[in-house]
Amino acid sequence: MQIIRVPFYAAAQLIRAVSASFTLRVLLHPIKHVGTTSPSGSNFQALIMEIVVTFSMMFIASAVTIDTKAVGELAGIAVGSAVCITSILAGPISGGSMNPARTIGPALASAQYTGIWVYVVGPVIGTLTGAWSYNLIRMTDKPVHAISPCSFSFKLRRMRSQVGEVPNEEPVNDL
Repeated sequence: MQIIRVPFYAAAQLIRAVSASFTLRVLLHPIKHVGTTSPSGSNFQALIMEIVVTFSMMFIASAVTIDTKAVGELAGIAVGSAVCITSILAGPISGGSMNPARTIGPALASAQYTGIWVYVVGPVIGTLTGAWSYNLIRMTDKPVHAISPCSFSFKLRRMRSQVGEVPNEEPVNDL
């Protein structure tokens, strides 16, 4: 079962974030707050922003990596673009952490814990609701080839061309 791996994955991320943060603290000695994240407004604003951007990230990542209808080769571009856009959106309000380890590591190394609960609670809520929402709207768990050997639009086009409504040399997608 995949859920058993979650604590190990979270622990590995946290250990790596703390190790990297303390390494940067040693390397960049005079700088005290390397990579720390803290709300620029109220904690409530930052919490809502972290929930929204983490929800978006989880929803997009689920859609392009889990769904069999998505083009797998482009999943990295979709997720990377989502990270870029949500970071730009959340940056001025919450710093755009979207990962508790990303905040906890630098906070421990810098001993700066301002609003740290926001960066633990927000991403957890956003991730869970994003995954739940995607699973709620997802049509089926079956792969595409199990539903139909060819897509509905292709099947409809083939049926229409056999009747003579659509000539064969037209492109499949007129979009």
